[in-house]
Amino acid sequence: MTDHIQIITTTETEEDARRIALALVEGRLAACVQVLGPIASTYRWRGKIETAAEWQCVAKTRADLFARVEEAIVRLHPYEVPEILAVPIVAENAGYAQWLDEQVAM
Repeated sequence: MTDHIQIITTTETEEDARRIALALVEGRLAACVQVLGPIASTYRWRGKIETAAEWQCVAKTRADLFARVEEAIVRLHPYEVPEILAVPIVAENAGYAQWLDEQVAM
């Protein structure tokens, strides 16, 4: 297990996803954020099953920065309850890990 994580969130628009990605990288909260989409999401919201096209952000960062990344996403995100999930990175290339550490806040 490493001290790095991927943080995943989804947004309604590509513009929102790119805005979040840019803010996280500019703020040195993530080394890289990939924007994927559109993706199809099916979920239950307020008692109804909904289907929507969304855009997914996958941010690479250190585990100790989770709270700061979460705070930034909540501040920038248009959803009432945004998805913010941290996934541990169990193994990684040493060169990539070093690069990631050099890119995020110390």
